[in-house]
Amino acid sequence: MLKPGDLAPDFALPDADGKLKKLSELSERFKVVYFYPKDDTSGCTKEAIDFSTLKPEFARLGAAILGISPDSAASHAKFRHKHGLKVALLSDEQKSTIMAYGVWAEKKMYGRTYMGVERSTFLIGPDGKVLKVWRNVKVPGHVAAVLEEVKRHS
Repeated sequence: MLKPGDLAPDFALPDADGKLKKLSELSERFKVVYFYPKDDTSGCTKEAIDFSTLKPEFARLGAAILGISPDSAASHAKFRHKHGLKVALLSDEQKSTIMAYGVWAEKKMYGRTYMGVERSTFLIGPDGKVLKVWRNVKVPGHVAAVLEEVKRHS
């Protein structure tokens, strides 16, 4: 379980266009890395739209936004196009980054237990260390709370 003060695991994952994005090579001071279960589902769509809407404010504060799920780059491209998303969506089909960040977890829905991505967000500072962790994220108000935390550290 990653916690504030821990060094964020580096990763290189393909985006919706198939280009590799490496965390350690991003020039922005802050990195907002959010993990979500599945493209084009209601909560995941709302979260991605919220991050896209506030992306200019995050950018003004020097923060990159990266959304990660186990969906393919092709799925991300369709998702991005369908909803006009402006944030980078990265594909982790092997779940290596999902596991490194500790967000592959047992979930329950309709009485069924299964393994899946726990909706989580990590704010990473200029030194590569985790500043804040949100786990079991509820979408309403979440992106605004992340933005406030970036402002607090700016």
